[in-house]
Amino acid sequence: QVQLVESGGGLVQAGGSLRLSCAASGSMGTINSMGWYRQAPGKQRELVASITRGGTTNYADSVKGRFTISTDNAKNTMYLQMISLKPEDTAVYFCNANLAPWFGGGTRTYWGQGTQVTVSS
Repeated sequence: QVQLVESGGGLVQAGGSLRLSCAASGSMGTINSMGWYRQAPGKQRELVASITRGGTTNYADSVKGRFTISTDNAKNTMYLQMISLKPEDTAVYFCNANLAPWFGGGTRTYWGQGTQVTVSS
């Protein structure tokens, strides 16, 4: 069982910046990839950015060039640095992790509780 806790969300004006963090604890396994998703009211959840343990990153076209995903593997922590924020970035942002259990079994997917990001115009 792994717990993911997001932090760093808040209210910011358009053009501002925020840094989100996701801390994993009690994993009992190896986190092979992590990602950030977001869900705005009335819209389905979408992938924002992802990163593998080897450092390969992927970004949604809407955030490419503005958001940067990174990890500190020793701390089992993932970050999302967001700059030049736009009102359309307003959403609940969720942390995701894919875990390979140390004691065998298939990959397991975990989600954080979400953190609210609100960008005002």
